[in-house]
Amino acid sequence: MLRHEVQPGKLVAGTVLVVAGVLYAGDAGGAWQTPWFVAIPLVTGGLCLAGAVALLTGLVRRRRQGGRTGADPV
Repeated sequence: MLRHEVQPGKLVAGTVLVVAGVLYAGDAGGAWQTPWFVAIPLVTGGLCLAGAVALLTGLVRRRRQGGRTGADPV
């Protein structure tokens, strides 16, 4: 039994923010050069993608729950 429901939108947002952090950690450590303007499109695009995924997930869940009636599923 799951303790909580899976939220793909938060997974996408977290992944994008971790990637941005790794890019800048590599730049700070001297492994590679990351231009300063990379973070804005990466984070903004990732958050927009996460919002779209969350919206789609919500629509799918509402559609699936619409046909169910009665007690909680086992």
